[in-house]
Parts: sequence; structure tokens; C-alpha cells
Amino acid sequence: MPELPEVETVRNYLKENILNKKIINIDILYPKMIENDINEFKKKLINNFFIDIQRKGKYLIFALDKYYLISHLRMEGKFNIKPINEEISKHEHVIFYFENFTLRYNDTRKFGRMKLINKNDLDDYFKNIGPDANNVEYDDEILHKINKSNKCIKTILLDQSILSGIGNIYADEILFKARINPFMKGKDISKNDLENIIRYSKEILDDSIKHKGTTIKSYTFSLNHAGSYQDYLLVHKNDGKHCKVCNEIILKTKIDGRSTYYCKKCQGVK
Repeated sequence: MPELPEVETVRNYLKENILNKKIINIDILYPKMIENDINEFKKKLINNFFIDIQRKGKYLIFALDKYYLISHLRMEGKFNIKPINEEISKHEHVIFYFENFTLRYNDTRKFGRMKLINKNDLDDYFKNIGPDANNVEYDDEILHKINKSNKCIKTILLDQSILSGIGNIYADEILFKARINPFMKGKDISKNDLENIIRYSKEILDDSIKHKGTTIKSYTFSLNHAGSYQDYLLVHKNDGKHCKVCNEIILKTKIDGRSTYYCKKCQGVK
């Protein structure tokens, strides 16, 4: 699943290419992807313009004059810019036609969703989403939420209501850099632990953005353009390799069903 750096990279790519260009037409080939009435969705978007593209956690927010188009890429979603006359491929489900090109939403698993909302409904839409993990300061309220949980800190970092934008890849990397045991319960996380989580969230997520995100399986931010942060991962997907800090073997396990990579020595796992 694209996480904060990958979605931010997609946002930057789209901002460079589609802003202030009139939407001429829209083809919706998989209606379940749209969380609005299809006719209303098209009516409000056709002959309109995207004037800005924002991001909240893993969500893209396309701004129009009166509306926001919210898009979540889920597991495999991609936006690609292609010529108008290029044949539509099997996994292209929503096509936005502009004067000289198309913007195509491609999703092999069809999990992605789009929803058009009124501009004054944005805060309500994201009321259960926490602050961006690369743009947050220490807050006692965040620590209080974590301390109320008996779940492992690895699982808590995946909870978008606490900090948004962190997925499985970056949770592993953040906990490794912060020297925190991924099995530690939320109730045992200290102020110093949270300060380190926030510090390394910013460092790692921003560094990944500079490298256009992490491509392990299928993520690309435009046609055939992959990220390169996978070359800098210290633990995630590195099981069986030697830790670059202490030379111990990186281990793999599952926490609440999610693959988790860690260094037993660096992270104090008994």
C-alpha cells in the first residue's frame, strides 16, 4: 500500500501536470470505485478544473472551486497520464479527459475509492484521521492515546487515528531508528519513546519523499517511474541480513497479522 511518502510523490507529480486544465469528460468503468451518484459526480467535475492538490496521511485531496475530490489509492492504485488516443487497459477504471491528455486511475485490485465532497465538509471527513506523521510535534494527547492501548506499538503506528501516513514499511524503519521494541505495549511507551518516534518519523518519511518513495512490489508515481528508498531500508524486507548497526541478523515475525522486521539487539527484544 502506498504510504505517506509515496502519496506525497504522486501529489507532486500530478501538481506539475494537471492543475488549471479543464476536465472535458470522464469515463467511469468501475462504478463501485466512486462513492457518489455517478451522474452527479460527472456533472460536478466536467468543465471544472483542479486548482490544487493536497494530501492528508495516505489520502489525495484534489481541490476544485466548490468541491474536494478525495482519493485513497489503497493497495495498488496509481494515477497515470497518457495520450487521449491510447487504448484503455484492463485495470484503468476512471479516466479523466483533458484537452491534450488523459489522467487514468489504474488499480489491479479495485480497492481504491474516490469521493466528491463539499469544501466545507473537509474537516468532518477527516475527523478520525490523526496529524501527518512527518508534520507533528510532541503532544501529551498523542501519548495519552497510545498509553490507553494494550496493543503493540507496531500496531499502534499503523492506526491512522493516532498518526497518519505510516504503513508497514515505515513503522518498521521508525521503530528501528528509535531503538524501540516493536512488541512493546502502548501502555509502556514513555514520553521519550514518543519523542523519538516523532523525530524519526519526520526524518525517515521526509528522506523517502526525497527518493520518490519506496518501490518493493508495484508502486510507481508515474508510468515506469519507481521510487528508490528501498535501497536505504535498514530492516524492512532485510530478514536474514546483518544489521548495519550491530551486525546481528535481522529477524522477521508477525504482529497482529502484519509482517514485522526488527533487530533483536538494537531494539531490545528478549
